Amino acid sequence: MRNEPAEIIYGREVCGFLPAAERREWLVTNGIGGYAAGTVSGIPTRRYHGLLIAALQPPVGRSLLVTKFDETALYYDRSYELFAERRAASGIEAHGYRYLESFQLEGTVPLWTIALGDALLEKRIWMAREANTTYIRYTLKRASALLLLQTGILVNFRDHHDTTRIGSVDFSVEDTFEQAGNTEYSRRLTITPEKGAPFYILSDAAVAYRESEWRRGYVLPVESERGLDFIDDNLWAGFFNVSLEVGESVTFAATTDPAAAVDGAAALARQHTYEAQLIKAAAPASSPDPIFQRLALSADQFIVSRALPDGRDGHSIIAGYPWFSDWGRDTMISLPGLTLETGRYAVAASILRTYARYVDRGMLPNRFPDAGETPEYNTVDATLWYFEAIRSYVAATGDLELARELLPVLKDIIEWHERGTRYHIHVDPADSLLYAGQDDIQLTWMDVKIGDWVVTPRTGKAVEINALWYNALLTISDFCEKLGDDASHFQALAEKVRVSFRKFWNNDDGCCFDVIEGPNGNDASVRPNQIFAVSLSQSPISPSQQQAVVETCTRHLLTSHGLRSLSPDDPRYCGIFIGGQMGRDSVYHNGAVWGWLIGPYVAAHLRVYGDKAASRALLYPLIRHLNERTAGSLSEVFDGDPPHEARACFAQAWTVAEVLRAWALTTPNENPRA
Repeated sequence: MRNEPAEIIYGREVCGFLPAAERREWLVTNGIGGYAAGTVSGIPTRRYHGLLIAALQPPVGRSLLVTKFDETALYYDRSYELFAERRAASGIEAHGYRYLESFQLEGTVPLWTIALGDALLEKRIWMAREANTTYIRYTLKRASALLLLQTGILVNFRDHHDTTRIGSVDFSVEDTFEQAGNTEYSRRLTITPEKGAPFYILSDAAVAYRESEWRRGYVLPVESERGLDFIDDNLWAGFFNVSLEVGESVTFAATTDPAAAVDGAAALARQHTYEAQLIKAAAPASSPDPIFQRLALSADQFIVSRALPDGRDGHSIIAGYPWFSDWGRDTMISLPGLTLETGRYAVAASILRTYARYVDRGMLPNRFPDAGETPEYNTVDATLWYFEAIRSYVAATGDLELARELLPVLKDIIEWHERGTRYHIHVDPADSLLYAGQDDIQLTWMDVKIGDWVVTPRTGKAVEINALWYNALLTISDFCEKLGDDASHFQALAEKVRVSFRKFWNNDDGCCFDVIEGPNGNDASVRPNQIFAVSLSQSPISPSQQQAVVETCTRHLLTSHGLRSLSPDDPRYCGIFIGGQMGRDSVYHNGAVWGWLIGPYVAAHLRVYGDKAASRALLYPLIRHLNERTAGSLSEVFDGDPPHEARACFAQAWTVAEVLRAWALTTPNENPRA
């Protein structure tokens, strides 16, 4: 049997066809929030595409420093432009993608194979672990003559959410010369922004030549589709020259570290060793599962280090690339799939401890802003998902000591919810259900707000919030019993919630209300939130009601790539997620399909029908999606209408996490690591 991740490879049918090649994206990450990303074609189509987007305040403060390399090869007196770009003044310039024989992932390392006559040149890109360093390595695999490679360097210095105009930032560029016999040469360019720290382009074999020239008008078509500024200017900082014989390689490092080593072979070997260790922890050779291994590699891209307030090391999860930082809700939903199913228990424990340090007034932070400001606490569900994450951790590891350590935090959370905390989050003493919300804010995962307009108002008693509340009470009750603590209060409260939960049942439609006792009464919108009343470890509804909920979600919401956020029968439904920010945000939870919801749907389907094969079959379209948009990763949302085109973030933590968790859940031996 194979003992390697599921293959991700595109041939000339994708690489040589520009509409396909620039819609396929790649991503590499460094474990501290930095990343590199681009298209298979080499044409940047987003403001978030670049060779080095460094996390200057790990895991946030992400800034574009190195945009791209423009490579030209001279072989048998013929010049080949290997790069490609789209410019406002002239359209597509250079067509390097036409020389691409293939693109594939070597683990998570993108590998382009470039055919120039009888020559075959390979290009790889990866990042050093825990460092803002991207490696770019070229190897001449086949040739009958010397190949000369010139690599032009385009740089920038901006927040990854922004664009640059000439004059908005100034640079100085220096080359550093060394002596070798009678020859002076430079293998380094130092680029210093006027208002920032220097960064560097280093090489192990190529000679650097300093230049400084602004290049205007790079067109970013995906930003145009999103209704945002889509023109970016970049600085040409110089170029490197090198000659290669068959079997020779040249490596470049784009880095914020002046002492970074440029031993390409050693750096690539470290990356392959790291990934082999990830795979071994997730699924040992005795039970190889190529799909599970591919998902485990994808999972690693979202796990990041985050320093604790006291300076000690902690961990968190980037919610999605390219634009999300680490969000409390996304982190807790993603934790079981990304860490527990992949055997990374120490990382899971570190994440749980990290977030315990940020609990305030009984609430987990909703997100850590990208510029590193004070955490925001506008969420009701992140805190409840924290209980589920801890429950999952203890179930997977048997580590009751962590439960003992965190029990005071969990008790404090329950107490704050009982007496009331921010945003009218409180237990209703009449029925023990959890109420949350106010007119000008959205606290659940359906959290879009445009100006003063809350797009999906869910103030009141939301169905998934109270399913999570019920599970949280049973979780802390179970911990108390196992740790010899008094569980009676939590048990009694949970029983009241179970009895009161019957208020959510909508007899007319045979499913759950989405929200009850809100400002406008009960909300009968058919949304996917009711699936959690079935999928969580403890269900507050009867088996017949569980089946009815699954059947309702199947009829109205199920698609190939997850659940719609609203039934197509609803007049507010919109099936295409496209346009400017106002248009996209209004559809975000009113029709868009969310990939992560396939996880709870599969869990609920399995609970009701008990058929692992049928439940697993629901995952295959998303497994195929690993090879369709972002090589080796899964998208955030999809159009509600067929053919369900992928939209929004091109790599989303909870989509990967929930597909991975559901894949493990439906594995015949029940545990791919067994």
